[in-house]
Amino acid sequence: MRITRAHTTTASLYCAQLPPITPNSRGSAISPRGTPGAKRATNVSLRSELLEAAREAGVNLSATLERALTEELARLKRRQWREQHAGAIAAYNEQCEKHGTFSAGAGSIEGAGRF
Repeated sequence: MRITRAHTTTASLYCAQLPPITPNSRGSAISPRGTPGAKRATNVSLRSELLEAAREAGVNLSATLERALTEELARLKRRQWREQHAGAIAAYNEQCEKHGTFSAGAGSIEGAGRF
């Protein structure tokens, strides 16, 4: 199923906020690349039953996809950071196992027991 006029209802909300639109090489209007916050139309393929269920539930597909992509990119960035710093993390953990942490005894008072 092809969606037509998908942005008709929300277009007027964003018109005042968008940067000037320029034509691309095919003559289609696009937002300039690199403009922070600029939104661009794209095609996404979904299972038809999933699309129908989302429509019936009133799910905003653009907002949902944008949120999911933001979360996925953050997850990938965290994983990449852990991989890049795996050596330093292992060294720190080894240091803690051998010598403890600076704050290991903080919060306890002689004779009062542990928290």
